[in-house]
Amino acid sequence: MKRHQRICLLGATGTIGRAVKAALLERGHDVVCFVRAGTAADGVTVRVVDVTDPLSLARDGFSGEPFDALISCMASRTGVPEDAWAIDHRAQLNALEAAQRAGVAHFVLLSAICVQKPLLAFQHAKLAFEAALIASGMRYSIVRPTAFFKSLSGQIERVGQGRPFLIFGDGRLTACKPISDSDLADYIVGCLDDESRWNNILPIGGPGAAITPREQGEALFALSGHAPRFRSIPVSLMGGMIGGLGALGRIAPSFAAKAELARIGRYYATESMLVLDPRSGRYDAAATPSTGTETLFDFYRAVLAGTAAPERGDHAVF
Repeated sequence: MKRHQRICLLGATGTIGRAVKAALLERGHDVVCFVRAGTAADGVTVRVVDVTDPLSLARDGFSGEPFDALISCMASRTGVPEDAWAIDHRAQLNALEAAQRAGVAHFVLLSAICVQKPLLAFQHAKLAFEAALIASGMRYSIVRPTAFFKSLSGQIERVGQGRPFLIFGDGRLTACKPISDSDLADYIVGCLDDESRWNNILPIGGPGAAITPREQGEALFALSGHAPRFRSIPVSLMGGMIGGLGALGRIAPSFAAKAELARIGRYYATESMLVLDPRSGRYDAAATPSTGTETLFDFYRAVLAGTAAPERGDHAVF
């Protein structure tokens, strides 16, 4: 049975956070957003909170008031180690501990499906917090979405100009079941009332079959009216780049950060965003749940028609 709840929302100014805020308001929930100084949000109560400071979370955020649930769409911007451990782990842990002291009953976490195969700093940071949340005793819902539309939109303009679509290898190395912001937001907010999503890790993708980068390019060419043209980039090229940046990183920290960003790019270029079968080590599209109604190709049509605008993600490969 659905009921009106008072919700604390973290990460409300990001693309998914804004969609979650809208979904909460549409369902009649009372939303309080904890935001950085200088940030505004419409239709909700806004409190300026430093999530890296436990005192600020308690004093400026929860303020001794009752909340039913906390939804965290907060994530590090870059994924480099310092940023990842500060936000994806420590700030989330601060929020969990403050929420427990405030008597919050339910913590809904936006995580990522890529933590199934952790090779990067931000994945280890997210997993460390997931473990802390599960061990906390608080009711939890850990949502692990597949690829976002925004991270698969970087070549729309390129194709529209008649330029080739860039792929790694033959463009069939990976696949994903992309999910829209609004469909993901509906799923996240649904965790508040759907008991089957309580105390569970929840991989989730969008509607339809899994699609490869080559299929993304073919669809874009068809929608834009251009003859298909692909340019293949060897994955080994990224390996050489990572090695060079890593060597330079021993001299200058800025190069170490660039090396990590290159590792993130290679990860997304070589790993599918689908449920990973731990026994076979293979990604399984059939085992990846789907939700919602909007497909990536619907989004491409809207962008090409001028009725939607892509917002790139920090971890987008192209």
